[in-house]
Amino acid sequence: MAGFIHVSSTQIPVAFMSATKQSFRRSASVIRCVTDTPKKRYTIAVLPGDGVGNEVIPVAVDVLCLAGSLEGIDFSFKELPIGGVALDLVGVPLPEETLTRAKQSDAVLLGAVGWPKWDNNPKHLKPITALLQLRAALKVFANLRPITVLPQLLDSTYLRKDTAEGVDLLIIRELTGGIYNAHPRGFTTNEQGDEVGFCTESYSASEVDHIARVAFDIAKQRRGKLCSVDKATILEGSMLWRKRVTAMAASEYPEVEVSHLLIDTAAMDLVRHPRQFDTILTGVMFGDILSDLAAMIPGSVGLLPSAALGDSGPGIFEPVHGSAPKHYGKDTVNPMAAVLSAAMLLRYGLKEENAAKRIEEAVSDVLDRGFRTRDIHTCGTTLVGCNRMGEEILRSLDGSCKKL
Repeated sequence: MAGFIHVSSTQIPVAFMSATKQSFRRSASVIRCVTDTPKKRYTIAVLPGDGVGNEVIPVAVDVLCLAGSLEGIDFSFKELPIGGVALDLVGVPLPEETLTRAKQSDAVLLGAVGWPKWDNNPKHLKPITALLQLRAALKVFANLRPITVLPQLLDSTYLRKDTAEGVDLLIIRELTGGIYNAHPRGFTTNEQGDEVGFCTESYSASEVDHIARVAFDIAKQRRGKLCSVDKATILEGSMLWRKRVTAMAASEYPEVEVSHLLIDTAAMDLVRHPRQFDTILTGVMFGDILSDLAAMIPGSVGLLPSAALGDSGPGIFEPVHGSAPKHYGKDTVNPMAAVLSAAMLLRYGLKEENAAKRIEEAVSDVLDRGFRTRDIHTCGTTLVGCNRMGEEILRSLDGSCKKL
């Protein structure tokens, strides 16, 4: 894709080559957006991945470029293959070069992995394996998924408006332990000759303490309420989870109001009375389920960004909607989740709060002007596709610059 970003009266050329068009080169494509006197320079690894990742990530890159330029930030974007695209190119879902360059970057902007074509591959050759390997290699363990109902989108919620109005919560999900990652796991045959698949639900005290401390620190910065979600009535891993969170609350964070809910009750309350929640802390599987369920509160998974953070090194920032095979190539998907993931990249990955706020304000302005993609379209608003929505977000960013 080639085009121009307009910063006031200045044109900045942008060249972004899509790996899905087999244009990936081992030197990787580089996009540069600069002001006359850039103050800071960052390298971003761009992994569009599969399906609609290749539609929404170029929009997010354009938005990052312009927001950064307005704040005197110089970005170098290096596009790299991951997932099914990488399987087609080099035979593995996470090429060594992709991993090496991701580690060398300041942040990773990821689109999506997965496609029906590879569903029957052995596990080590499935696209999703690349995501798990990338998380492990970058040592990201804290997944942040904000759920916010913007006032312009009240008509898009699947809940009653009076239930959804004002919702502003953050799900903090542990990423590297639990049933998705623990061992032993695999397949065997029991005494009756039946095939058995098994996984282990396991959390150590250090794993729980690690993610809990992140959640407590964030809760202190928000409204001082933390709800820990588990299944402590049945699962030993959850019993330890609740014990450690309770102890940490008493010894280190007495100023944070802590509650505990079982996963089934939490799921019910999330749609019955979501405003009761501020910060939710939970494990890898329960967090996966709750965050997708919570997408129905604002009305679309196409609105939900995420950040995966470690103690140091680059974080991974991605929309949560997946590769969406049914929608790929139709210019109908919502790029806002990717754009808001770019804002999280600026805020949490680079500590560039002003640039992050510019993006969020631009998204709000676009909604104020009535533009909607299909997933959030309601009567009286203007239906647009992914590319047009990206153009309107850039126009809002450009307009905010002219107002300064």
